[in-house]
Amino acid sequence: RPLRGAGEDTGLPVCLTVTHLDGLVLARSAFHHSINYRSVVVHGVARQVTDPAECSAALDTLVNHIVPGRAADSRPANARELAATAVIALDLHEVSAKVRTGGPGDDPEDLALPHWAGVLPVTRAYGTPEPADELDPSIALPGYLMER
Repeated sequence: RPLRGAGEDTGLPVCLTVTHLDGLVLARSAFHHSINYRSVVVHGVARQVTDPAECSAALDTLVNHIVPGRAADSRPANARELAATAVIALDLHEVSAKVRTGGPGDDPEDLALPHWAGVLPVTRAYGTPEPADELDPSIALPGYLMER
């Protein structure tokens, strides 16, 4: 809603942050527990995309980023769906990133303690595709899903 009040030429100043968790860092001392992560902070100006062709292209890009090849293998958004969906463009002014990797930073006197220490990686994995109940059994699983 705030974007609707911002001028189309000026946009709305925003700060966007994203953090991706890569692992839990378990030290011998609870005080030194940490996480491995990748983080970004973006300052910029957001504007609502109003051109239907630009909106469709942005949505196709998003779908294909999540499942490559899927936009061409699904029905495109119709006018009603496009009207119900806001696409936001963000012109970047400043961007900073921070990354933490590696193992625990135990105190030297803790290294001989009998406690496990290390990194527990956090991963995401796709499971086996489950067809919709109403799917025609003659429709084969697309190749782009078999490759995952």
